Amino acid sequence: MIKNNESINDIREKIKNTAIKNILDFNGNKLSVEELSKYLGVPTNILSSFLRILRDQDIPNDQIQETLINLAERHVELTERLHTLARSNDAPEITRRRKQAAEALEVGDYDGADQLLAETEAVDRQALIEEREALERRQLSAAVTLSQRGELESARLNYREAAEHFAKAAGLVPASDAEARFGYLMQQTLALDAQGNEFGAKLALTEAIDVYQLMLVEYTREHAPLQWARTQNSLGNALSTLGERESGAESLDAAVVAYRAALEERTRERVPLQWARTQMNLGNALWSLGERESDPENLNAAVVAYQAALEEMTRERVPLQWAMTQMNLGNALRTLGSRESNTERLEQAIEAHRAALEERTRERAPLQWAMTQINLGNALVDLGVRESGTGSLEKAIKAYNNALMEYKRERVPLDWAQTQINLGNVLLLLGERGSGTEHLEKAIKAYHNALLEYARERGPLQWAVAQNNLGNALSFLGERENDTERLEQAVEAYRAALEERTRERVPLQWARTQMNLGSTLCILGKRQQEKAALEAALTAMQGASDVYLKEAQQTQYEDYFKGLVEVIKEALAALDSK
Repeated sequence: MIKNNESINDIREKIKNTAIKNILDFNGNKLSVEELSKYLGVPTNILSSFLRILRDQDIPNDQIQETLINLAERHVELTERLHTLARSNDAPEITRRRKQAAEALEVGDYDGADQLLAETEAVDRQALIEEREALERRQLSAAVTLSQRGELESARLNYREAAEHFAKAAGLVPASDAEARFGYLMQQTLALDAQGNEFGAKLALTEAIDVYQLMLVEYTREHAPLQWARTQNSLGNALSTLGERESGAESLDAAVVAYRAALEERTRERVPLQWARTQMNLGNALWSLGERESDPENLNAAVVAYQAALEEMTRERVPLQWAMTQMNLGNALRTLGSRESNTERLEQAIEAHRAALEERTRERAPLQWAMTQINLGNALVDLGVRESGTGSLEKAIKAYNNALMEYKRERVPLDWAQTQINLGNVLLLLGERGSGTEHLEKAIKAYHNALLEYARERGPLQWAVAQNNLGNALSFLGERENDTERLEQAVEAYRAALEERTRERVPLQWARTQMNLGSTLCILGKRQQEKAALEAALTAMQGASDVYLKEAQQTQYEDYFKGLVEVIKEALAALDSK
């Protein structure tokens, strides 16, 4: 401390009253440090520190006096603050070093004080690191627990609650662990995807899409290329699911863009199986687009994508994924084949489905085996329609009946009902080609079976399809058997279908059912000589013609509808002439 208990003001006055610039010259050394210390009454060690500071900072002579005053003031204030801090309730090793730093400063040992404060800082920093690490461990532990809660809710199919838990887990993860945060965000989106897929929740899908897009900002291609690519692939999946439920192509187009972006980093050389899975996903989106369009470009691109996927998804490496890709390839080939005049694509589709069944066996994957049997049956039906014989149609019946071995009503009621419709359709085709009634009777039974599960409240459009197809089978059987009751039942089925197949909702399906209704009413009207039935037939046929020729611009059917309308008008004219 200042000797003789002199205050800082005493020192200040001494310095002020001393013409320092006249008695102190660093170049000339007019006064020694000891002489100046004695003259000012300032301890030599402290004054030496002050003079060293002045020298090191190259302070001009005319500023020395004021600078010495400031140094003295700061010295005393800093010493007092260090003593105050040394009396705080901090850790003992901290207060001890602060006290030592204050004592060093008292004797002018600035370097020693700084070293002690540096050591104190190092202790604090180490404590901060340890505390931060402990906090991060606790945060990660809480995140793991939240993730487990999310998995528990997912197991109970409470996907939205699961997504909330995963989102909270991601929020707890420290910024230093970007990988763990990515994992929880991906779990959140997958839970939202599941909510959208399994419960038809469009909002959940849009929420998942929003999260994926935020992840692409956080996990950029430049800094996290594979995570960015995985996010693009998952974004594509959500968009594809959403697009399949929408009438427009916007979401499916966006899905294609996302998959192609993913493939820029998910290259075959870097991650061959992930590349192949994304190729398959791309194929699925392109196929969905291609089904809606008359241009085969997207369908052809889907075939290319599936074939690319099969280059890495080999039967030897991933047999079930290979089989699934073969089935998807078969579906795309079938769609293409249905639009072409030759049968090559349809035959390739059948070959692909049969290849899939080599791995998708009933014993290994019963429901997947059943699904593939249905797709095989569909391709066989398309081929059978082109053939004069019934061989392919008979094989389709076998495939559908195989599917029903696993697609049981009590197990998968809606899949069972759809398979019944498919079976009824091929039986109807066989019935139309044959002379008997056995296939037609079986078709009617199949459609009635479908309606047991396709209730109007549960699936209105599927219910309408079953009603329309039932009407077709009843109409054909009634005409063949000359059975008015069957024809009336057919009219009843068509009118039921039209309650859901409205012109505003599904114009072409409405027109098709109106055409079927008109044809059957014409048969009834001519048979019963009933003008009202013929007039209703004419109204139905003209409505169907308007939609096909005017709204849908399918002018290739113009002569066909003219012929149907003319038949009804002739029947009406014949009644009027009597």
